[in-house]
Amino acid sequence: MSNRMAGGPKKCLSLIGFSLICLKMVASAKTAPEIPTIDQAYSKISNSITVEWATVPGATSYLLTAKDGDTVIETMVASSPGTVTGLKAATLYQITVRSISAAGRSQASPPKQAKTVLAAPILEVSSPSPDSILVQWEAVYMAIGFSVSVMRANGLGRIWKENTTNTSLTFTSLDSGTLYTIKAYAWNANGTPGDDSTCNQRTSPRAPANIQVSFDSGALKASVSWAPTEGAFNYTVMALSDSSELSCSTTFSSCIVSSLQCGTEYLISVLASNDAGSSKSASAVTLKTVACAPARVMIQEDPPGRLSVSWSSADLGDHYVAFVKSDDGLEVHCNTPLTQCNFLSECGFTYFISVFAYNEAGQSPLGDVFNYTTAPCCPSDINPVLVSSDRVEIVWSPVRGAELYETKAVDGFNVVECNDTAPACTLSALECDTKYNITVYSFSEVRGSNMSCTSQFITTAPCSPEIKNITRDAFSVFIVHWRSTNDDATYTVTAQGEKGLHRCSSKGESCTIEGLPCGSVFSVTAVAETRAGQSLPSYSVPLETVPCCPAGLTVTQVTQSVINVSWTLGTGAQSYVTVLDSRTGQSKCLTRQNHCLLGCIACGVNYTVALKAISATGLITDCAYQSYSSSACCPLGVKLYRLGPNGIRIYWQASRGSANYSTDLYGSKGIFTCAPSAGLSFCDVTEIPCGDVYTVMVSPVAETGLKLTFCPKKIYSVTCSGSTLGMVIYRGKRNAE
Repeated sequence: MSNRMAGGPKKCLSLIGFSLICLKMVASAKTAPEIPTIDQAYSKISNSITVEWATVPGATSYLLTAKDGDTVIETMVASSPGTVTGLKAATLYQITVRSISAAGRSQASPPKQAKTVLAAPILEVSSPSPDSILVQWEAVYMAIGFSVSVMRANGLGRIWKENTTNTSLTFTSLDSGTLYTIKAYAWNANGTPGDDSTCNQRTSPRAPANIQVSFDSGALKASVSWAPTEGAFNYTVMALSDSSELSCSTTFSSCIVSSLQCGTEYLISVLASNDAGSSKSASAVTLKTVACAPARVMIQEDPPGRLSVSWSSADLGDHYVAFVKSDDGLEVHCNTPLTQCNFLSECGFTYFISVFAYNEAGQSPLGDVFNYTTAPCCPSDINPVLVSSDRVEIVWSPVRGAELYETKAVDGFNVVECNDTAPACTLSALECDTKYNITVYSFSEVRGSNMSCTSQFITTAPCSPEIKNITRDAFSVFIVHWRSTNDDATYTVTAQGEKGLHRCSSKGESCTIEGLPCGSVFSVTAVAETRAGQSLPSYSVPLETVPCCPAGLTVTQVTQSVINVSWTLGTGAQSYVTVLDSRTGQSKCLTRQNHCLLGCIACGVNYTVALKAISATGLITDCAYQSYSSSACCPLGVKLYRLGPNGIRIYWQASRGSANYSTDLYGSKGIFTCAPSAGLSFCDVTEIPCGDVYTVMVSPVAETGLKLTFCPKKIYSVTCSGSTLGMVIYRGKRNAE
């Protein structure tokens, strides 16, 4: 019996063996055994005939011969009965028997005809339904009918038997999934049955019932279970949709179908199968999977602070939930049957957005997670920490979401920018006393600049004034003039020197500095100040006051024609000019010292003395004017006369003008002085020792009472002679000391 594929027809063949023994009879000189007589010859198997005969004495074996035309088949057997095999079914044969002994073989027995029975039908069996078996076969030679029977293979239960002249039979009302034994044979016109064929065939299982489906929305798989079916070897679960077919196989009563598609409706059926075939569940279970994640998610922020999330509708989606989570961990969501949600948003945040679709099966798989970064926040506490004429330094608190700050200062068509990651900026190269519109934009790489940031106006400090000149109004009063283009500025001028600071202020273009000390050098600068701040100082301009006058001036008569003018040093003075002026002429002296000798002075004349202090740069101070009278002229014609033994009269000729004189006699025995009465040109010295040499000097006396000592001196010898009156001997002239 050979089997076809499971579920297909089976062919059942009877097994017929044959053996052929050929014996060569050898003539023997001995007497051959007797010829056997065939009692009967019959066929029970289609490929053999059984022969019965009476035993021949002395025979050791027998040779059976079956002849069909030219075909001869011989078989050696030991005794009766014997069977010739290898014959053709439903064929008439001439059967003979020969006995064989050691003496030889006998002649053939009288022939006897015998016909082989019909061959067994070759069956093809199948189970077209769980309760039926279809038996089919090919026509059998010489057969006029067939007999087929079916029974359980285990021998239990009833037997179904049918006779037919057809070549197929269907047995119904069988038990599903049960193994049956099928037996069939053919018979000829005499009603003789032929060989039978036997096959086993299982009925196909019944369709599974009570199908239960459990859907796992997270894993997109379904667990399918059913009631077990008798005789099923395995089960196949099929999930069919419009675009795909999925399945799983098992020998148990449950199976998991994986890789289901979201947003798809499946028909779930279970196929039970065994070697006879399969049966599909009569009704399929409908399974709707979760909807797919919504596609074409769009995120917009218009206006700022309002985040709009929209998406396309999803197949099998009943409603949607949109989740928005900010990067600080706060999460909000909205549940809607529509395809759009609106959320409040804040600047400088990154929002992570996901949208899920829901139906009775559960939540859709996670789709793409979108992120949306709002524009960085704008700085709100911009604080100028330094405002100068050409520079503004501003600081602010860091803001959320800003990776860079763009600062712009706009003045009409001029723009000054600075970019920095730090929350501070120094705008340089600005115009002084100019109002700038300053805006700080926050920038992020994802969103760019936040152009909605507000601006503020900052005015730079005033421009530095330019000192044009400094004029002197009086001895210590100076007027400083400047040039400036500032609006509504107050100007402060500072004169700084070793002797301190001096200031003046004005809203105009000049101011007056008073009280500067003489003999000083100052550095003068001007500063402008407005509400915006203070300008840089102007370039400094040097200011030098006139030198100070000496604190005191002294005139001393050195000789009759020379006087010495001396003074204390004046601060800031490098040189001096002394001028003596009278009606008779002028005498002048230029010196770097603090005294000066003036000659050609006329005696007894009133002079005016003037002193000028001159600085190194040529500034002149007319310091003082005072009158000075030169001393009287030294007398002429000085002579001595004896007035008795111990007296001397000194006589001289008075110079022009009125003057007082003093007479001094210097001798070894003392100094003797006399002063004439007013208007007289002589004076007497009494009690002067004689016999001595005297130095005589007659000097005019200054108004201060100072006796001048520069007049010529004469030497006289006073002898002690008997005469009481006489000349004193002139011994010579002596220079004044």
